[in-house]
Amino acid sequence: MFRKWQEKWQVTSLQLVLIIATFALGGSLCGWLGRQLLLLTGLDKGLFWFILYIVLISLLWPVSVLLMSIPLGQFRFFSKYVGRIVGRFRKKKVADSSTNTEKSPSYLAIFASGAGSNALKIIESLKNNEQIKVALIVCNKPGSGVIQIAAAHQIPVLLIEKERFFKKDAYLSALEEYKIDFIVLAGFLWKIPAFLIKAYPKKIINIHPALLPAYGGKGMYGHFVHEAVIANKESRSGISIHYVDELYDHGEIIFQADCALTATDTPETLAAKIHALEHAHFPGIVIATIEKQRAC
Repeated sequence: MFRKWQEKWQVTSLQLVLIIATFALGGSLCGWLGRQLLLLTGLDKGLFWFILYIVLISLLWPVSVLLMSIPLGQFRFFSKYVGRIVGRFRKKKVADSSTNTEKSPSYLAIFASGAGSNALKIIESLKNNEQIKVALIVCNKPGSGVIQIAAAHQIPVLLIEKERFFKKDAYLSALEEYKIDFIVLAGFLWKIPAFLIKAYPKKIINIHPALLPAYGGKGMYGHFVHEAVIANKESRSGISIHYVDELYDHGEIIFQADCALTATDTPETLAAKIHALEHAHFPGIVIATIEKQRAC
């Protein structure tokens, strides 16, 4: 259990001990302050006393743990921790309010590994959209073109590494900090781990440069797909936009579009046709898919 907490919070063993100590001391301080305040009221212990006590400690707990975190050197951790709790409470309160007829925006993270042309098209399509916001660019390759695109549009970038992505929390805690509701894979070459798929069921969308289920699977990306299509003398190819599941290029298909091949097509000319289809359809399908889920 302790190891799970350590991995989730990305802290050292010593930090974990100090965090647990802060929880314990903060809880004790919170309880003591609640009792002292109730003594000042002169109330006898009874149902109303206990109700008031619960309300008081609920209000005092964040302050208590933040105070105890200062001498233990964990203020930075707990300020973020308390902030996330407050943020979730506010988000739930807005969602549950019967008087609020407008939903809060859906926040989108775009995962990309390369130049980012599809990411750019999505960003541009959502520029004036008040209901869907690109909140984060996730990239596994420092120096990729998509990072420059993010900077030009003032979108935060999260650079990820394999160890944490595949063997730890898959950066779920970071995605939660940015309140990410949907993930779009726009030329992202790593397989999405099951941990992240379970956290975002039917909320991870990918685009594949072929007509699935043909020419999908491990190693089938980019020019490898186009070379295989040309080698097999196919008459048509295209794009598939689909939900992501635990298998490569396997999830439920949302949309497909195709193009004709000629005898003179090469992997390069086919790639150009596929890019044209991606840019024409991907942003609109992403927006329509998210809007459909928001309406449910």
